[in-house]
Amino acid sequence: MKFCAIWLSAVFGLLGFAAFGQGAGNLPREVRSEKVAFRTEVVVDDLQNPWGVVRLPDGRLLITERPGRVRVWDGEKLETLRGTPQVLARGQGGMLDIALHPQFEENGWIYLAFSKPFGERSGLTAIVRGKLCGLDWCEEQVVFDPPADQATAGGNHWGVRMVFDGKGYLFFSIGDRGHQPDAQNPAQSLRHVAGKVHRIFEDGRVPEDNPFFGRKEAWPTVWCYGSRNIQGMAMRPGTGQLWAVEHGPKGGDELNLIRPGLNYGWPLVSFGVNYDGTRFTDKTEAPGMEPPVIHWTPSIAVGGLAFYDAEHFPEWRGSAFVTALAQQMLVRLVFEGDRVVRQEELLKNTGRIRDVRVLSDEHLYVVYDAPGRVVRLVPAG
Repeated sequence: MKFCAIWLSAVFGLLGFAAFGQGAGNLPREVRSEKVAFRTEVVVDDLQNPWGVVRLPDGRLLITERPGRVRVWDGEKLETLRGTPQVLARGQGGMLDIALHPQFEENGWIYLAFSKPFGERSGLTAIVRGKLCGLDWCEEQVVFDPPADQATAGGNHWGVRMVFDGKGYLFFSIGDRGHQPDAQNPAQSLRHVAGKVHRIFEDGRVPEDNPFFGRKEAWPTVWCYGSRNIQGMAMRPGTGQLWAVEHGPKGGDELNLIRPGLNYGWPLVSFGVNYDGTRFTDKTEAPGMEPPVIHWTPSIAVGGLAFYDAEHFPEWRGSAFVTALAQQMLVRLVFEGDRVVRQEELLKNTGRIRDVRVLSDEHLYVVYDAPGRVVRLVPAG
């Protein structure tokens, strides 16, 4: 089923919030939103460009910092994990996503996605997994090792978000590495790993039922293609659906329902334009290319994506949350089936929000790129 792209920000009035008192910087301590009242709690701050966060069963947080570190927060002190992979901390690259294996309590596997260097300036997105040995990273295994001949010197569009589906598979995104939106952009070529969503087994093996497995001109891990730079992906509870948000250029940020074998169009179709205002395509749709479920034009610079299905905010169950870097806000998406029918702006102008996650304590956590901090949302009162 196709989904018509909707410029929701022009159709629906986006709701703000009432703040009672001010916390760190311009972060409101209490917010009364459309559905709920909640408090913001700064869990940890003084971070440098945090990118992702997970919560261990003992309550500690592991936080990736883009310059190349994994930090450990035990509620009192912030320490650095030793022995993590070397990264190419250049442009938007560095230490990026982090995820726990669905059976972490049994096997202890932690996954890191990062910009792997090939020489001093070239790199491509890679994934490893390892374990904690105190404050040391140990027992590392390669999960996805990118081909060196596809590494490029650009500093932008690495992706990357990792998602487990609970059925033994790991999905991850790789951006188009900042190539110009022309015929040479790798997003449309199955020979390139860039500009794609990939699917592998949790140990890195390639499933033979991937849509392009066995085709000589295609990388076997490719699940779908034609993406510019996906930095937010999440499974929608109760549906088995994988959803993603991706950066457009100047305009054309997208929300997409990710399905195998589909072409999502970049850069042949787009609602965005070049940063100087010129157009690189006059098409917003084309046969054989999947349109976005919604798009944001002007761009909000989408970051992370999370679906909420926990008990702390029953009024939010079924909603998705999208972060915005440039527009500095958290956006709640309201669904009817697979259609987005409403958007609500939260935490407006409180900083560049990189990621949003529902962690193991079922609280909603918001990761701020700047100022670098992790914030937890809890019910007011």
